[in-house]
Amino acid sequence: MAWQDGPVGARQEREHRTTTSEQGRFCVARCSCGWRGPARRARSQARADAEAHGSTP
Repeated sequence: MAWQDGPVGARQEREHRTTTSEQGRFCVARCSCGWRGPARRARSQARADAEAHGSTP
């Protein structure tokens, strides 16, 4: 199972739990629902992507 898909239980949750991870020089935001943000050089921008995703219905 790919990371983007996430575990079955996580996809059924209504709460979005976001994290950021570094991949080389880039930072990527991910969510428990399977969403993945674009790779960013600035950690602050990746965190902003995660916050924006978590606030959308």
